[in-house]
Amino acid sequence: MAAAVVGTVVTGVGVGVWASSGGGGSGRGSDAGAVGASRQADPPTPSPTRSYPMSKAPQTIPAVREHTAARGPGWKPGDGGRVVVTDPALADEGKLIAGELGLAYGGEKTDSRAGDVRLGLGGSGNPESYTMTVRDGRVDIQGPADAGVFYGTRTLKQEVRGGGTAPEGVVRDEPAKPSRGLMLDIARKPFSETWIEDRIRELGDVKYNELGLHFSDDQAFRIQSTTHPEIVSKDHLTKAQVKKIVGLAAARHIAIVPEIDSPGHLGAVIAAHPDLQLRNVNGKATRGAIDISKPESAKIVDDLLDEYADLFPGDKWNLGGDEYQALVVPDPEASYPQLAAAARDAYGAGGNVADLTTGWLNGRADTVRAHDRTMRAWNDGFLRDSTIQPAKDIQVAYWTGKEIGARPPVDYLKAGREVYNYNDEYLYYVLGEPNAFVYPTGQRIYQQWTPRVIRGTSAVPAQYDGQILGGSFAVWCDFPNAQTESQVASGIRMPLRATVQKLWDPGQPALSWPQFKQLANRLG
Repeated sequence: MAAAVVGTVVTGVGVGVWASSGGGGSGRGSDAGAVGASRQADPPTPSPTRSYPMSKAPQTIPAVREHTAARGPGWKPGDGGRVVVTDPALADEGKLIAGELGLAYGGEKTDSRAGDVRLGLGGSGNPESYTMTVRDGRVDIQGPADAGVFYGTRTLKQEVRGGGTAPEGVVRDEPAKPSRGLMLDIARKPFSETWIEDRIRELGDVKYNELGLHFSDDQAFRIQSTTHPEIVSKDHLTKAQVKKIVGLAAARHIAIVPEIDSPGHLGAVIAAHPDLQLRNVNGKATRGAIDISKPESAKIVDDLLDEYADLFPGDKWNLGGDEYQALVVPDPEASYPQLAAAARDAYGAGGNVADLTTGWLNGRADTVRAHDRTMRAWNDGFLRDSTIQPAKDIQVAYWTGKEIGARPPVDYLKAGREVYNYNDEYLYYVLGEPNAFVYPTGQRIYQQWTPRVIRGTSAVPAQYDGQILGGSFAVWCDFPNAQTESQVASGIRMPLRATVQKLWDPGQPALSWPQFKQLANRLG
């Protein structure tokens, strides 16, 4: 359903029209003449009552999926208004929206007052769904879980911010896709704690529920470590700062998805452990690549995975797995004989470097799985030339078809894999615009992209839609000084809103792109 307005919506009659409630005529025509001719006394004039037009659907980002119109004044925050909850589990949501709307937080209450906002748990279905009823001068928001209730408060906040009043009627709303994310490369560019927290608040207000943190790469390792402090870059986040970020995200129903990419992109780790650097047959170092034939390589990465599992308590993890440079040469076995030998030892005479690399991915998955996480890896980590298959529970983070060995999305979908859409044609914001990347404005996303457009500009068949779990906009900092933090925040603002609109409802939006931009500016 494409940002639909369901229910009867009548326009053209403004609030403040007075109407007679007596049910009689207006005093014109033959009836009026008869009354005048008989000189009978006119009946008492009834007290006027307010007549309201049918309400219009809320103007929000993302647009609500369904609104049943009704007649009435709607609701707006006023003196004496309260936010009350029917379940103590909703206290955080209640206190947040109360503060945002300038209302008192009344806690758990069973009574009802005009002006109240009531939050409650109830019903079944999608835990991110909610119903919001505006009637009799009150607002009732209910959902099967606290996430849905939170999203209802985001709709209410936007209604008040955008127009001052929540329209009369009933909103029934839920997202099309369960995962709606922003991926942030803090390894190449050290974004501040404050900036990240500001993005979390922004993401929560427009109903995102994931923030990916890519904090380890060739350039730097950006989070404090107790198991391997020697690898941490000077400019980094402390664990106390990360805990604060994680806590704020949880309060906004946003899961942090950490990523320690391996076996490539480990330059910062290797800089402190040069003995683990992958070298070719001529002794030349391979940039960013760890030597996966050495047991010590697996140990240091597993140490880090175990350590950060405690810091990031969410249920999702990105294993990375992309761009291992040993696989981009014409003959990996000849170029890296130590890897070829290790592959034969592990997988028999036919074992190759691709098999060994897939075995590495599965080994790291074993480590993360022990912490009850759901794992994903970049699509080019699922290797074409390997007879060893990645574990079936590793989901595909599909970002490109340009890398060596990358396969079409349908290959993964046919195999039964679940996929996240990171399509680099639409969803990549790469600082410095290298390799023909151009900063997306959001317009192409809004007008052309849907979650089924995983690679390039073509959609996969509709039969696979259920395997596409969602998508993520991504900020990569290849040239970290190309933009300041403020410029990045400004540059991604509209693309983020366009992306979440299509993840919440992939249909054709009701608003044109200029109208959507105007709404975004009005909502702030």
